[in-house]
Amino acid sequence: MRIGLLGLVYLAVGVVIALTNGYNSVAGVSEVISLLAAIVLWPAVLFGVDLHVPPIAT
Repeated sequence: MRIGLLGLVYLAVGVVIALTNGYNSVAGVSEVISLLAAIVLWPAVLFGVDLHVPPIAT
């Protein structure tokens, strides 16, 4: 599987937007899922969609 330059730029922008919009905590599984979703779906974050996953009870 190869990711082109455009794919790397897309993911880099996603990381920056996710971290600047409060998805920077990775204390648990739900926070990691929220961070990954925010990176991949960063255009939705720009439109104000809340991608925070509720805490997973163990």
